[in-house]
Amino acid sequence: MRRRSLLLATGTTALVAALGGRAAAATSAPVVDHTAPVDLDGTEYVDLSADVGRVAPLGTGTVLVTFRTTGHRQAMTLLSASDPAEPSSNITLNLSAGCLQWSARENGAVLVDVRTRTRYDDGVTHTAAITVDGTWTRLWINGRAVFDTRQPHFFRSIGGLSTLGIGRNVDSDHPGGEWFWTGRIERAAVWDRVLTEAELGAQSVRTDVPDMGRIATILNSNTPATWLFTGDSLTHGALHTHGWRSYPEHWTERVRWELGKPKNRDFVIDTGVSGATSADLVNEFDRRIRAFSPQVVSVMIGTNDIATAGLGPETYRQNLLSLIRSVRALPGPPAVVLQSPNPVDPARWPGRVGLDRYAQVMAEVADQERTVFVDHYRHWTAGGRVPLELLADGLHPDEQGHLHLVHKMIRDLRVFDADSKVCSLVIP
Repeated sequence: MRRRSLLLATGTTALVAALGGRAAAATSAPVVDHTAPVDLDGTEYVDLSADVGRVAPLGTGTVLVTFRTTGHRQAMTLLSASDPAEPSSNITLNLSAGCLQWSARENGAVLVDVRTRTRYDDGVTHTAAITVDGTWTRLWINGRAVFDTRQPHFFRSIGGLSTLGIGRNVDSDHPGGEWFWTGRIERAAVWDRVLTEAELGAQSVRTDVPDMGRIATILNSNTPATWLFTGDSLTHGALHTHGWRSYPEHWTERVRWELGKPKNRDFVIDTGVSGATSADLVNEFDRRIRAFSPQVVSVMIGTNDIATAGLGPETYRQNLLSLIRSVRALPGPPAVVLQSPNPVDPARWPGRVGLDRYAQVMAEVADQERTVFVDHYRHWTAGGRVPLELLADGLHPDEQGHLHLVHKMIRDLRVFDADSKVCSLVIP
């Protein structure tokens, strides 16, 4: 193992970085593999230019970076190779306003510039990857494909590459660097071949459930999708919101408007019915779910099960399993999102104090069936109490409660943007 000397460039410190290999699931080792975690403060970077000759000839292959943000910037570089003698000749993997972006420019001409709508500047550790074969460029997060395009450009597409670095891009207009990273980069690697999905999962810090990848693909696609919310009065959203939007309506605004065209062609349908139980969803599956041919099905249920004879936790479990399997038998199949109900005021609703057991059953089912799980119950009670200020009558979320629900959902499905009207909304 060898260490690079400390470099100083226009007041910017290039971190000393250890280079070394590690055992990988791939059948061949990366041509570049930086495995020493580095914490970058927005002025620092890691210089890998001694290895640029290993990547410059590659017309196909894989780039993989494991990272965590600690700050937010409009553009932050994960890995970039460039010709520093030109103003715009680079190939770069970065976050653009939190969205994963892969771009290649040759003397100012844009060869590829794609980015996700999903965002990853959330302070959580992720593994991003780019695979480029002769036909497709695919973007991956945590072992799941989230975007693809028929613009297969890799390092060989850019002439004159002589710099390679983690945490910044360099060009003739910015000899000291630009697009600096703020946060931790645990690993950056390049392969001279396209890794398979299984290999990418093995190289990732964790593997998202398949439905998370499919939801990200839907959010990042320009193909119209139908989102279906079903459940009881919490999803129905009547009366207790006092004229404000319910959480499915906030989601509608976030996706169909704020994510921009053509996502305005997505549809969001709410088949929640006040008083419904999990048994009702099973018995009315055709009318409430199948009839709408959804691509995503969200289920929030359980608040009435606990107060209904014959719908104890184990029956509830079997009903959830039946719902999931029925959804997955539909064309597609649709992705499934399970959302636990919020807690209730035990003083006003003593018969529903055991709702935490139903939330736990839903968590167990989500884990068993590998669905996306948005755990509102644990989120609401994380402070050690039921937040009564979010409840209209001790049970139903009021307008503040519905905003709390959708903000959790938006974060968990990775489309949170602090600058959006929905995400920054404050209800007086």
